Amino acid sequence: VTVAYNKDTSPNKLNLGVGAYRTEVKWDFIFRGLESCVDSFRFVSRVKEYLGITGLADFNKLSAKLILGADSPAIQDNRVTTVQCLSGTGSLRVGAEFLARHYHEQKTIYIPNPTWGNHPKIFNLAGLSVKTYRYYDPATKGLDFQGLLEDLGAAPSGAIVLLHACAHNPTGVDPTLEQWEQIRQLIRSKQLLPFFDSAYQGFASGSLDADAESVRMFVADGGECLAAQSYAKNMGLYGERVGALSIVCKAADVASRVESQLKLVIRPMYSNPPIHGASIVAAILKDSEMYQEWTVELKAMADRILSMRQQLFEALSARGTPGDWSHIIKQIGMFTFTGLNSEQVAFMTKEYHIYMTSDGRISMAGLSSRTVPHLADAIHAAVTRST
Repeated sequence: VTVAYNKDTSPNKLNLGVGAYRTEVKWDFIFRGLESCVDSFRFVSRVKEYLGITGLADFNKLSAKLILGADSPAIQDNRVTTVQCLSGTGSLRVGAEFLARHYHEQKTIYIPNPTWGNHPKIFNLAGLSVKTYRYYDPATKGLDFQGLLEDLGAAPSGAIVLLHACAHNPTGVDPTLEQWEQIRQLIRSKQLLPFFDSAYQGFASGSLDADAESVRMFVADGGECLAAQSYAKNMGLYGERVGALSIVCKAADVASRVESQLKLVIRPMYSNPPIHGASIVAAILKDSEMYQEWTVELKAMADRILSMRQQLFEALSARGTPGDWSHIIKQIGMFTFTGLNSEQVAFMTKEYHIYMTSDGRISMAGLSSRTVPHLADAIHAAVTRST
């Protein structure tokens, strides 16, 4: 999508395929707190020694607290092992390979349908068998909760289940807290193993705690789970490739043994992670002033995306575009599943120079008040043309 966009010479072209945050006026975006942190952290560029296999200790400790909660009983009981990885993708891959080698139950992972396009490749290449469970209902453009429960209920005991912690990619459809609790009860009763992908903590609702609530519900019951974190979106560290994998175990001695096996996975894969990005994250997370500044900006980003959703919904309503477009404001996070089909997407690309994935997913973060009318015109034309 981006290659085609870059080749387009139209002054009105619009790229809604890339999963990166944009402001109203700037194509790129850097947190103010991040800029000041980098300025004060220039000495990192002079540190060239290898990190240990598991990465920067401060970063790991702070990352576990961010996703699990500072008062997490699992952390207090030393039942968590956390390793620094290469952003979310690397965290998922390390976790997947660890499970493929050592998980004594099923070597099968159930992933939602649909899900991020890289998920099945990551798990397949790591040696796991990939199956899907129902998640999105095209008719309602919402959660197929009954289908989800039926499919996970039919999964064999011991199977692994991939769960998006918040801001589901690509649909923007999340379970309610009540639904999460039903999912938790089902997974525990079936003795399934939850593996969370947390790529958007703080980016969905604007609250770091609210966006981690699904993970914390599973940790609170004392059971096992895995959580892969990425700082690409919520800190804007796309190119730094900063991520973490936390594995919550039932006992401290198990966590210690798990860490030693994770080292054996990481060592031949990439030996050890890079120092710079993790040092930036650790500096922000442990400095109360920078942390506060980051959370304020993060909330502003989430609010701007919510505003884009509202503006697009209102623009389509004003045009009388056929169909119910309320799903745009019901969905959450960076992405929206518009419901447009591949033919409508192709029409919008050809006639309006708007680029998105062929399944109709758009990045709300790529919109601005200036471009919303152009997108609304294109959607209206595509829909009325085919109805």
